[in-house]
Amino acid sequence: MKRFILLMLLGIVTTISKAQDIDGLFAAGVENAERFANDYLMPGTNGLMYSMNANWFNTADVKPLGGFEISIVANASISNNEHKIFLMDLDLYETEDFSVEFVDNPSERTRMVATALGENDPNIQIDISDNNNPLLTERITLPSGIGDATANLLPTAFIQGAIGLSKGFELKARFVPKVKTDEVDISMYGAGLQIEFTKWLPADKILPVAISGLLAYTNLDATYNLTDTFQIDGENQRIESNTNTWLLQLVASTKLPVINFYGGLGYIKGESKSDILGTYTVTGGPFIANTYTDPFSVSSEVSSVRGTIGAKLKLGFFRFNAEYHLSEFNAFSLGLNFGFR
Repeated sequence: MKRFILLMLLGIVTTISKAQDIDGLFAAGVENAERFANDYLMPGTNGLMYSMNANWFNTADVKPLGGFEISIVANASISNNEHKIFLMDLDLYETEDFSVEFVDNPSERTRMVATALGENDPNIQIDISDNNNPLLTERITLPSGIGDATANLLPTAFIQGAIGLSKGFELKARFVPKVKTDEVDISMYGAGLQIEFTKWLPADKILPVAISGLLAYTNLDATYNLTDTFQIDGENQRIESNTNTWLLQLVASTKLPVINFYGGLGYIKGESKSDILGTYTVTGGPFIANTYTDPFSVSSEVSSVRGTIGAKLKLGFFRFNAEYHLSEFNAFSLGLNFGFR
């Protein structure tokens, strides 16, 4: 459960078991810690944004006035091999005062290393040395990501509701019940408006298909307490993360009694920002004894076209739908729906 929650926060799951590696990254200086954290975490936050936007609709045929549907939705975006690695260029991490090198090959300056979704196998170590004092050298192991089969999936889940308004309009809302423990605090919510254009046509009742448009917004707020997790001296250490996404989608579907098929073309835009807050005192390397307060933020953005195909089965009061999305991060989703129209 802890790994799942951290994945939804930032994909920063390995800080639990490798806190000493994060300490080492601070030993390379706060600017280098920020540079590495951005590259390391970006695939996880980007994949999360695609996962958050699945299953906003299961038909283009909006509900009539007073019609409603309650859904339990489970989504997952899929990471590929290119999402699991990034190119680490040591020249970007060096200054005239200290040097950085790979332990197993000091002459090598660039190497593909794991993101939060990958794994370094074998481990990759670097030395950070003070050029003015060779005794001040810190050896750290770069953090791996999840690195097992579950690393291919970035899951989200919602409770979702929809209600029909008049003249082809349908209002939607989704949320995750607030999760609050000693370590983590998460809330997620979203709202959407679907408009069926074919409802405005005189032949709406006899048309075999429906066409509609959707505009939806989703927000994730999360705080993770790092004080008991990091082996870094300091106080009030935590991550505060905010993720916002927008989805604009054109949808078409059949209008049959039992089983229907739907699809569409859409555009996703989103931004995720996470602030590393609290105080952090470095215990080794060239920056030994430096204390950083609210040292840095990491952020990422997505902007991509998305294609969707899906199917929905009606069995009286119950409905079941499944769909697949094609985009920078492909995604799939399942929904169990209860409704009346």
